[in-house]
Amino acid sequence: MKMTTELPEGIATPDRLETPIGVLNLVDGIPDEETTQKIYDNLDLQRGVQAYMNSLQIASLEGMRSAYLKVGPANSTVLYFSDLMDSRALWLTANTVSIYFAAWLETSDEPMVIETPPKVLGFIDNVWFEYVTDFGNAGPDKGKGGTFIILTPGYDQGKIPALQEQFKDAWILPSTTFGHWVVWRGMLVDGSSETAVRESKETLRIYPLSQRSKKPKMNFVNMSGVYHNTIHRMDYGIFEEINTVIQREPIEAGDPELLGMLATIGIEKGQKFAPDKRMKTILEEAAKIGAVTLRTLVASPRYESWYLYPGKRQWFNNFVGGDHEFAPNGSRMLDSRSVFFYYATGITPAMTVKMVGVGSQYAAAFKDADGNPFDGSKTYKVNMPAPVPAKDFWSFTLYDNQTRSMLQTDQRFPGIDSNKEDLQKNADGSVDIYVGPKPPKGKEPNWIQSVPGKGWNVLLRLYGPLDPWFDKTWIPGDFKIVE
Repeated sequence: MKMTTELPEGIATPDRLETPIGVLNLVDGIPDEETTQKIYDNLDLQRGVQAYMNSLQIASLEGMRSAYLKVGPANSTVLYFSDLMDSRALWLTANTVSIYFAAWLETSDEPMVIETPPKVLGFIDNVWFEYVTDFGNAGPDKGKGGTFIILTPGYDQGKIPALQEQFKDAWILPSTTFGHWVVWRGMLVDGSSETAVRESKETLRIYPLSQRSKKPKMNFVNMSGVYHNTIHRMDYGIFEEINTVIQREPIEAGDPELLGMLATIGIEKGQKFAPDKRMKTILEEAAKIGAVTLRTLVASPRYESWYLYPGKRQWFNNFVGGDHEFAPNGSRMLDSRSVFFYYATGITPAMTVKMVGVGSQYAAAFKDADGNPFDGSKTYKVNMPAPVPAKDFWSFTLYDNQTRSMLQTDQRFPGIDSNKEDLQKNADGSVDIYVGPKPPKGKEPNWIQSVPGKGWNVLLRLYGPLDPWFDKTWIPGDFKIVE
C-alpha cells in the first residue's frame, strides 16, 4: 500500500504467544474467543489476589468488631483482661505481660466523646486501620488521661470552634469512618493488675456529645481465660467480610484505587455482592493464593532490609520501613503493609519512632539457625547475651502459625519474661531460653512448651529498648536444635 511504513519494533503483538497461562492466539492483534476468556479469567484472578492482599486491614478490623459486638454493644462495652491475656483468646500476636483493654466506638449522627484513663499506652484507629490518635503515655495528654472528641464523617468544620469552646481541654479529631477500634494497655504494679483495672473503670467513658451531662455507664467484661475469636477469615469468606465494611461505611473513607480494584471483583458500595459460579470459583482460588502468599512473605522474607541482622540471624522486623503509613520514601511498601496486617494489629506513629528507654521494640522469627521452620516436636535453645538492652524487661511469646495467636499448650501463657523470679542465668549473665515439648532436665524455669506436629513462631519484645538495640551492637542468638 502506498502509505505503508515500517512497523517500529515492540509495537505489534504476535498472533501466537506461549505464556504461563497457556497459548494465546490472536488475529492481527485481536484475541480469539478462547484467548479472550482465558485473559478475563486471569485478570479476575489477579485482581482477586491483589484485592485480598491489599484489603487485609479492612477484614482484620471487621473480625475485631464482630468479636466485640458479640460481647456487648458498641460505645458501652469494654473488654479487658484482669489476669492478662492467655492463649484462649484468638488475638493477633498479643502479649502475655500487659493488661489489655479494648472497645468499639461507633459514631452516627453526632460526635462521640471518649474520656481516657491515665498511665496507659492507647490509640484509636478507624475501620480502614488508619491512625486517628494516641492517648496515654504516647498521646497529647502525656499519660494524664484526657478528653477526646471523635467527629462524624463530613462534620461541619464551621461548628468546630464552638465545640472547642464547649470542651476547652479536649482534643477534637476528624474521622472519615463511623467505626473505630479503641485499645489500650495498662501495666502491672508489683505484679498486680488491680491499679490499672481500677483506674480504667473509674475514668473511661464513651458517650454521644448530647449526653455529656449524664455520661452513660460503661460495662467492663473480664475476658481472661475466655475463648473468643477476633481473627478474620483467610478463605473466600474474607471477601464477604470486606464487602460488609464497604457497605456499612462512607465511600469517601476509602482509597479510590483500592475501591476500584474491589469493584472489579464485585465489591461495590450500594451493590449486592453476589458473584456468579465462575467468579466465585475464581475468588476462592484467589483466596488460596493470597493466603499462601502472605504466609510465604512472613515466613521467608525476600527483602534483605526486612532482616534485623542480614546474613547473621533469622530475626526480622514485622513493621518494616519506619513509617505507620508504609510509605517512608513516598512509595507504598505493599508487601510490608500486607505482612503487618496479616501478622499484627494496631497503627500508630509511636510504634515506628525511635524512643530510647521508652515503649517497646520487636523482633520476629519463623525459622531456626539452619533456616528450617520451627518444629513443635523438637527442642530448641536461644541465648540472650548480657546485658540485654531493655531498661524495663524483655519477653518471648510463642504463636501458632495458623492463627498468629498465642500457641495453645498446657501452659496458660506461652512465653517467658525477664521478670520471672526463678529465671536461670548463665555465669556470664546471659540467659538461655528453651522451647520444646518437654523441658530439658533442670531447665524448667527457662522453658516454653511446644506441641509435636505443630509449628510455631516467636516474638522477642524489649520494653524500654536502649541504644545497643537501635544501633545493633547487641545481637540475640538464633534458635538452635538441642540434641
